[in-house]
Parts: sequence; C-alpha cells; structure tokens
Amino acid sequence: MKRTAYLLLVFTMLLWAGNAVAGKFAVGNISPMLLNTLRWLIAAVVLALLARKRLQNEWPVMKANAPLLFGLGAAGMTGFGISLYVAVTFTSVINASIEQASMPLIVFAANFLFFRMRVSAGQIIGFVISITGVIVTVTHGEFARLGELDLNIGDAIMVFGIMLYGSYTVALRFRPALHWQTFMLAVTASGFLTSLPFAVIEAWTNHSMVPTPTGWAVLAFAGLFPSLIAQVSYVRGVELIGANRAGLFINLVPIFGTLLSIVLLGEAFQPYHAVALVMVLGGIYLAERRAPAGA
Repeated sequence: MKRTAYLLLVFTMLLWAGNAVAGKFAVGNISPMLLNTLRWLIAAVVLALLARKRLQNEWPVMKANAPLLFGLGAAGMTGFGISLYVAVTFTSVINASIEQASMPLIVFAANFLFFRMRVSAGQIIGFVISITGVIVTVTHGEFARLGELDLNIGDAIMVFGIMLYGSYTVALRFRPALHWQTFMLAVTASGFLTSLPFAVIEAWTNHSMVPTPTGWAVLAFAGLFPSLIAQVSYVRGVELIGANRAGLFINLVPIFGTLLSIVLLGEAFQPYHAVALVMVLGGIYLAERRAPAGA
C-alpha cells in the first residue's frame, strides 16, 4: 500500500511540475484564465464519458453531498490555480516556490487543530530538511538571496491559495463513498464552473487570447495530465497514507520543475540541483520513517 501511494504521489508531482513548465510555453500562446477554465472543462468531459454508466446509480450520493463536492472543486481546482496565476503577476517565482513549500506545514496544523492528529518529531525534521531543499533550488544555492525577497500583495494571495489547497487536502478525508470517476467528475465540473467567471472577466477586460497551435497543445496537456491524471493520483495517494504524509510530497514539485526545465528548456544542471533533490527526498524519507501510526 505504501509503495503504491509513493509511486502515485511522485508521479503526481512530476505531472504538476510539468504543468509549471507548460505554463512557460503558455505565455503568449493562451491567456491564463482561459487556460485554467478550459483545462477543467477537458477533464470534466473526459470523466463524464468514463463515468456515464455509474452516474445514474451514484447521482443520489452526489446530490446529497453537492455542497462538499462543489467546495472541494472551488478550493482545490479553482482557488489555488487562480491564486497562483494572480500572485506571480505581483511577486517573484522564487517567493511563490518557497511559499508553496509551506503547504505541508499548513496540512499538519489543520489536522492537529481540527482532528488532534499528532505530528512526530521526525516528520517535523523531515519537513525542515525538505523545505530547505526547495530553498536551495529556488535560490540557486545562494541563501543570501533570501534577504533580497520583496514581499507584497502577491505573496498574501499565494499564501491564501496555499491555504485553500491545504484545506482541500485535509477535507479529502470527508470524501463521500463514490467511485473515483464520479468523484473527480464532480470536483472538476465544479472547477470549471467556478473558473468560468474569471475567464469571462478576462475576456471582458480584453485580456483574453485565442490559443495558438502551441496554446492548444499546452491546453491538451494541462487538461489531460495535471488536471485529470495527477488529481486522481493525488486523491488516491491521500486516501492511502493520509493528508499529513501525502502533503510533504508537494515539495518535489519545484525540484522536478527545475529538472524538467533542464531537459526541455535547455537550462544548465548545477551541483545545487543534486543537493536539493537529495535533501527533499531525504526529508520525505525521514518523515515517512518517523510517521506516527495512523497519520
């Protein structure tokens, strides 16, 4: 069970990192709010085709849990994505990456406050090592750069988005008894509906952009892989080992993003990349070894 969860979560983080790299290709090829809205539409349509036979049988459960399912989609699918898109227009990618690395701590805190779920010393140490590895990556191994960070409204927006996704992660414990296809259909449909107003505002303010061929390719990738396959894998990973333990894997995203940039964008590999990868993986390993029973 653990091995399956680890594979699913590592695969999820790789796809989410790929989404970040795809975002670089999206610039000038498709507008961000349109991309965010259409990617959830693609995921929802694919899931509707997959779940059409189960939908009728499970509709009563979906209807009874509609507020929860809608909230999960609004927070996890729309809230975090929109927050990230808006935040990086005000703050730096370095700031956003470091702030995203705090998500496991938010999950720890929420689980303790609301469910009295304890965190071991090993998990805290593992978290610290892991987040240090993220900082090594985004500062290029020069910790003095931390003193140059300029905090602004974008950082507050990013923290808000992180709190939304942390809440989504913790709230997955209340997932109703639905097949994964119908559950993900509900939350991705919610993601589409709650993203739609932002796309409308983007168009109304003349900031929308018709996708270029590259934009369509980015959209197809984002809709099928990070928005569908990765989300399903993440939900299953949380189900198998819990939110506290699964959340720590999110710190792999900036590491994998850097490695994918090296492979796909021709960026240079540096020794600090190797150090950071070892630290993040080592932190996750230590946290897993020291996780309390049932965490």
